[in-house]
Amino acid sequence: MANEIARSLRKRMTPHEVKLWQQLRYLEGHHFRRQVPIGPYIVDFAEKTGKLVIEVDGSQHGEAPNLTNDAARDQYLKNKGFKVLRIWNIEVDQNMSGVIDTILLALK
Repeated sequence: MANEIARSLRKRMTPHEVKLWQQLRYLEGHHFRRQVPIGPYIVDFAEKTGKLVIEVDGSQHGEAPNLTNDAARDQYLKNKGFKVLRIWNIEVDQNMSGVIDTILLALK
């Protein structure tokens, strides 16, 4: 079931996810996957060797109840050994080089 949902989400990525994916797929030495099932969640991007999850968030993630849901999700992923980066849509649009630098730093 989760794999079918993930497959559907890959076909309906947001413009910001597409923009970041175009960068992540060519990061030398790293293998990112998109819309990855991890436990009960499907994360936007995961680099499993580096145990990094990246979530690309719109403004709705700054409001309740999304803050509570995101905190629970992040805690679950951290308990599984992943580091979670939340990147705002506006950062993808206005500071892609900074986003990539942050991701590379998190992978070290």
